Amino acid sequence: MTRRNGFTLVELVVVILILGILAGVAAPKMFNTSGTAVDNGLKQTLAIVRDAIELYAAQNGGALPPCTSPGLDFRNALQPYIRGAFPKCPVGTKDNGVTADGTASASPPTGWNFNTSTGAFTCAYNGLSNDKATLYSDF
Repeated sequence: MTRRNGFTLVELVVVILILGILAGVAAPKMFNTSGTAVDNGLKQTLAIVRDAIELYAAQNGGALPPCTSPGLDFRNALQPYIRGAFPKCPVGTKDNGVTADGTASASPPTGWNFNTSTGAFTCAYNGLSNDKATLYSDF
């Protein structure tokens, strides 16, 4: 009787499949890349809308865009400065509603806040970001 050394091909394939499944499940949790991607997407979206607000003000004698909740007039005023549809907030309610001066009565709040006196445009969601220290509304 010959003695068997090593592993069969089937055994190796099964081990590789198990390792692949574990890596696919554990890697996103371990590296938390999805949370970082959401944070970076929110920062980029905020930058785009803030740039659109500045362009609007520059072309309208320094006047800020009008905004009454839920922000349809605001979104329409900025549409020429934003390519495509007005962006949705990627966290919280994940909608594109805009609340003027944080006066929303809806709970949870709409996607965005716009301060009509200062021009500050922020995320309305007060949850913690991926770094567990910064609120999304502080981006």
